[in-house]
Amino acid sequence: MEEDFERAVEDGLRLSKRLVLPGGAAPPRPHAGMDRYGAPDAAAASSLLPVAPMAYAVVTDPAAVDSPDVPSYQPHVYGRLSPPALIPLQMREVELRVDCAAGCATAEVTLVARWWLHCLTRSRDCDCRLVVPMGEEGSILGAEVTVGKKSYNTHVVDVDGNSPVKIVKTESGGILKSQFFQLTIPQVVGGEDIFATIRWSQKLLYDNGQFSVDIPFRFPHYVNPLPKLFTKKEKIQLTVNSGVSKEVLLQGTSHPLKEKTRQGEKLFFLHEAVVENWSIKDFTFSYSVYSGDVSGGVLVQRSTLRDYDDRDIFSIFLLPGNNQKRKIFRKAVVFIVDTSGSMQGKPIENVKNAISTAVSELEEGDYFNIVTFNDELHSFSSCLEKVNGKTTENAINWMNLNFVAQGGTDIMHPLTEVQYLENYTS
Repeated sequence: MEEDFERAVEDGLRLSKRLVLPGGAAPPRPHAGMDRYGAPDAAAASSLLPVAPMAYAVVTDPAAVDSPDVPSYQPHVYGRLSPPALIPLQMREVELRVDCAAGCATAEVTLVARWWLHCLTRSRDCDCRLVVPMGEEGSILGAEVTVGKKSYNTHVVDVDGNSPVKIVKTESGGILKSQFFQLTIPQVVGGEDIFATIRWSQKLLYDNGQFSVDIPFRFPHYVNPLPKLFTKKEKIQLTVNSGVSKEVLLQGTSHPLKEKTRQGEKLFFLHEAVVENWSIKDFTFSYSVYSGDVSGGVLVQRSTLRDYDDRDIFSIFLLPGNNQKRKIFRKAVVFIVDTSGSMQGKPIENVKNAISTAVSELEEGDYFNIVTFNDELHSFSSCLEKVNGKTTENAINWMNLNFVAQGGTDIMHPLTEVQYLENYTS
C-alpha cells in the first residue's frame, strides 16, 4: 500500500507542472532527489510518505488540473487516471498544540490547519485526502473538517454490530500503514479552503531521567504558497503537566519556545512567528523533573460528553529521583495485567516484555506475583513468590502460556485478590 501511495503522489507532482500560479509564477522547483520532470528518483522515493500532516487532491481527470484563479491554457489532456493521482495541497495556516502529561506517559496533540485546493479549476470538484503521521505508539483521537458550508467529523463506532445506529462501512478513513491515519473528504470544489482540526495521542518517552516527545512536523517545500500572496504564521503551544510540585528543567527543543507561565505543576510555552517556509524539522521537546527522592502522584481525568466510554480514568506514577546513594529496600510486587480482547496484538506483547524485564531486575529476597484478568482471573501463584532464578524462569514461561488477549474486563476481582495476597508469602 505504501508503494501505491508513493506512486500516486509521484503522478500528482508531475500533474502539478501544468499549474500557472497567480502572478504567472511557475510551480516551486523540485528539491534535490527529484528528476527534471519533477518526480522523485528511485533513491528518494521513500520521502513521498508524509512526515507531517498533509492534504492531497485525489485526481482522476487530468484535464481538471489547473489554477482556480488564473487559467493556464495548457493543451487538453484526454483519458482518466486509474488509480488516481495525489497532488499535495498548499497549506495556508498551521497551529500545533501539545499537552504532555508525565503521569500518563502520553502527549495529546492537536493540529489546526488550513489547506486550499489550489490545483483544480473552480468549475470542477474532487475528493481530498488528509493523511496524518503520528509519533511513537500514536492513536487517532478525532478529526473535524469544514469545507464551505459542509462539516465532517469522526466517531467511534461499534464494529461488532451491537450499535443502535446502523453503520455503513466505507473506505473514507482508516490506517494507511502503521502510525498513519487517513481521511477522505468528498467533492471539494477547486479553490475552496479545507479547515481541519486533528487530534491524536502518542507516547511520552522516558530515558535516562528525561521525558521527551517527537512529533512529525516536516513539511515538503511544495506545500508552501507564494510568500507574496499569503503570510505564513506558524504557532506552537506546549503545556507540560509534570504531575509533581518539583522543579522542571528544559533540556532541549527543536523550535524557539518561550516560557509564558507556570501554574503549580503546569508549565506553558509558546512559539509564534511569521515564517518564509513551513517547518522542515519535527517538533521535539525534552525535559527533566529534578527531585532528590522518590516522588509521584495520581492523575484523574473525567469523561466528557464526546467520549465513547463514559467512565473516568486515573493514572498512578512514580519518579525515581536523583539520589544515587539511597538504600534499596526489599520489595513485594504484584503485577496486575489486563488480558481482555482489547489487548490483542502489540499491546499484550509490550506488557509481556515489560513485565519479563521488571521481574528479571528484581533482587533476590524480593517477592512477586502476576495476576491476569478478563472475564476470569488467573494467578501465577497462590501466594507471593520469593525471587530467585527458578521462580523468575517459571514466571516468564507462565506468561508465555497465559498472556492470551480475549474476553471482557472485570478489574474488581484482581484488586480483591491482591489484598488477599498481601498476607501470604512462599
